[in-house]
Amino acid sequence: MYPLSRRRLLAAIAAFGGLIPGMRARAADGALDPTPAMTEGPFYPESWPAAPRASLIVGPLKAGVPLALSGTVRDLRGQPIAGARVEIWQCDGLGRYRHSRDGGSDGVDPAFLGFGWVRSDAAGRWAFETIRPVPYPGRTPHIHLSAVSPQARRLVTQIFVEGEPGNERDGLWRWLPEAGRKRVTIPMTEAGLGSERAARLTGHFDVVLRG
Repeated sequence: MYPLSRRRLLAAIAAFGGLIPGMRARAADGALDPTPAMTEGPFYPESWPAAPRASLIVGPLKAGVPLALSGTVRDLRGQPIAGARVEIWQCDGLGRYRHSRDGGSDGVDPAFLGFGWVRSDAAGRWAFETIRPVPYPGRTPHIHLSAVSPQARRLVTQIFVEGEPGNERDGLWRWLPEAGRKRVTIPMTEAGLGSERAARLTGHFDVVLRG
């Protein structure tokens, strides 16, 4: 499975816009609830590429299902935040992180880079090509995400897969109140683009930052 170009990735997301859930309903005072914060974990990348990197897939994967992950960054008023730095990092399909604490480059899938970052556009939108997260000992499948901008505090959170059996056994997922779990748990559905080179799954995750 080879990576999508950024243009094809964004086109795929747009094609399935009708399947993407909208922003959470506003509270009575018109404000949005901030996205729940979660731990950064021990495997935050030790160095980042200087230039944005939207695709974490660079060749045929040893394991893992490609995922077109997209979302928006907004403030508590629901206004889009342009130019926010959005980072994701996760283990590969073999359950290994690109990190010295997890064995460095030994045993990782060379076709999966493990982390990347992009800037949100004028409408607050961002997108990555990655893989559906997989479990490893002690953790249910998840993707780490960080978002920050000059107008807002840095957020670190995690994205979980709706319907994943391991969620109920994951201490960090259970630590959140039910409303918080719903905010960070999303469906990852078949994209159905009809091309072996296209991402086979799609998911959408909206981020709301505190000022």
